[in-house]
Amino acid sequence: MAVDPVHVGTGGARLGRVDNTIVRDPVTKVPKIPGSSIAGVLRTYVAMHEEAATNGKPRQVAGQDKPYYPDCAGQGQPRRDGSGGHCGQSTCKVCTVFGFARGDRGGFAGLASFSDAHVLLFPVASRLGPIWITAPGVLRQIEGLRYYEDVADDKLHRSASSSDPLNLGWLLLPVSEHDMQKVRTALDALHVPKYILDRLGIVSDKLFSHVVNSNLEVRTSVAIDPATGAAEEGALFTYEALPRGTVLLWDVTCRNPQHFRIGQAAVQAVTSVQAVHEVVGTGFPYLEALGIGGMGSRGMGRLRVLDGGSGTQDNPPEGK
Repeated sequence: MAVDPVHVGTGGARLGRVDNTIVRDPVTKVPKIPGSSIAGVLRTYVAMHEEAATNGKPRQVAGQDKPYYPDCAGQGQPRRDGSGGHCGQSTCKVCTVFGFARGDRGGFAGLASFSDAHVLLFPVASRLGPIWITAPGVLRQIEGLRYYEDVADDKLHRSASSSDPLNLGWLLLPVSEHDMQKVRTALDALHVPKYILDRLGIVSDKLFSHVVNSNLEVRTSVAIDPATGAAEEGALFTYEALPRGTVLLWDVTCRNPQHFRIGQAAVQAVTSVQAVHEVVGTGFPYLEALGIGGMGSRGMGRLRVLDGGSGTQDNPPEGK
């Protein structure tokens, strides 16, 4: 769940909209956080965690100091002087779980893989306060809701007793009373907070994209001339973000270390699927403190993991 607005940018602009856009699914046009972004920041945070666990005692690799952070974070290519780069050791939790690259000397794909984080519940302002909106196509990603029925394009499904039309931002929709217990149960299993479950609404997949894109947070910033204290000419820019309170769904797939080897050596840093997941989980608290994406200095990026998952080999862990 987004504790702050989240901006994972594309480096491009939307004509007539904002200067700095966020990543969107190419089919639904709903914003998302790419799995590569999640994997990258979690790798860095796990490396920070492992480095902190050394209590200032340098780790030795081949007789030389080799810190987990920053060496085992990032792209892993050594510097021009030969220093830095991934260690690539079978005893390194960072390199075994997230993989490593060593140029011509090969690499390792890693034992954990990350899906994109898709919007599951999106907060929208209404005359009744914030309402968290979702859609059938989104709910079908959740176990127990794989065959959730479609919703008419001109309806808003809610469990509320009132059938008065309700606005979702600029859009006014007639309310259709609907039994939401099955949806509430599935979301409760993912540890979605009760105050969100009490304010759910479901619209059609067609409307969901429009509702989300029409209610993103858009901010305006300007560069200040330090000499005058006034705004610099032509330095005004806008950027969009997923608003605070957005709930996203993503999966972490953890592979069995016993099925893989690094060179000729067995993986020693982790020995089970659960151990791989636990290493990934050490990065979750850092997401809530340090965040993901851009504009971090402007109060953006922090995420709280509600359900860290605890899956087995037959039931891979889920994160949200």
